[in-house]
Amino acid sequence: MHRNMTAEHRASSERPVPSWLRLAPASLKSWWSGRHDGAPPSSDTDTGARPSSSTGRRTGQAGQELLEPSAPAALWRMRATVRDEPGSLAALCTRLAGLGVDIVSLQTHPLAEGVVDEFLLRAPAALTGSELATQVEQAGGWDVWTERGDAHDLVDAPTRAVALATRTALDPAELPVALRQLLGRCTIRQVPGGRGRLDGANGGGATGIDEECGTVMRLRAPDGGAITVERAHLPFTPAEFARARALVELDDRLGPRLPQSEDLLAVPGAGHITIRRAGPRDLEAAKALHERCSQETLRQRYHGPVADADRYLRHLLSPKFGRTLVVETGRGHVVGLGHLMWDGDETEVALLVEDAWQRRGLGGELLYRLVRLAAEAGSEAVYAVTQASNTGMLAAMRGLELPLEYQVEEGTLVITARVEPVGTDLPRSATASD
Repeated sequence: MHRNMTAEHRASSERPVPSWLRLAPASLKSWWSGRHDGAPPSSDTDTGARPSSSTGRRTGQAGQELLEPSAPAALWRMRATVRDEPGSLAALCTRLAGLGVDIVSLQTHPLAEGVVDEFLLRAPAALTGSELATQVEQAGGWDVWTERGDAHDLVDAPTRAVALATRTALDPAELPVALRQLLGRCTIRQVPGGRGRLDGANGGGATGIDEECGTVMRLRAPDGGAITVERAHLPFTPAEFARARALVELDDRLGPRLPQSEDLLAVPGAGHITIRRAGPRDLEAAKALHERCSQETLRQRYHGPVADADRYLRHLLSPKFGRTLVVETGRGHVVGLGHLMWDGDETEVALLVEDAWQRRGLGGELLYRLVRLAAEAGSEAVYAVTQASNTGMLAAMRGLELPLEYQVEEGTLVITARVEPVGTDLPRSATASD
């Protein structure tokens, strides 16, 4: 329920909250340190419980312990390198069949030496990732990597690539999200043009996959800068590089664009306001908002010298680094900004509301929409960096009516909540005074 505002209209282009998403608390790690090392879950900590007895197992003619195909099944993603010669893949598939493992899908990635085969497997639940890897290595494979899969992996690779291309075409802010879904858990960094050009002049290096480690990919950004993708646990293949480069080139060819989405809301005593997506074209209006804000309001938002506030706007309004929402009055004045900034697997949220418009519920309305956008993009967690004295931001976060985690470091307060795909909607009582 809204406390201070009532929605009168929802644009048909606005996507509803998926019924399988909500926010739940999670243990907070330091926001300024790397929250995720990019490593996959340990193969011995998977959720497929091992039976305490030999139930679900049988013994082959040579004494090899096999698994009954009728045992409860689990999905696994597996990648292994095999020799590029007749019979190599057949030997691996024969070993999997003996374990009662069904090959749901298979992709091949030819390399200079050998072939990388990427499998989606349906295996008996009693089979662990380490056991699966051991069997594949005994069949002649090497550099074996396994990770538990889910229903999303059942979508074939071409269909997934087309879907990600469509998302990128509709919204440039989807590019880093699409790259992450295409390549799995990875860290994406983008440097604007002139600071990290991929022409070798500034140490950017050439586009492609790092030959030494194979876990770093460099792409040319549409603005002439650099996009660096790192995935510590699994080297990139040439096919993955080609797919990622195609997504970036699509974004470049389509040029600047923003999806049309806005809400018209009634504010008691102030008429109607509009909440919509913002982009580079709103730069001057955002600067005007800064001029109308008090120094204390700007200091609470940017955590640094007030004189530097305008410098951040061009970056914040770029869809390459996240998403921005603005609150606009009927006269066209921007009186509020809400930022959603990609940060690896987590996402930062930040709010700024003009002093004269605070305590009217605008911050809560912005925050609700930002959290919903993060959930729809598949972000694992959202966090806000603020100060204990910023009562408006605290009230907006509490207004989500979700359990929150707090951490204080050297006067900075970090409030974190995790976004998980579970079976209830995000609560709508997100409006709070700001």
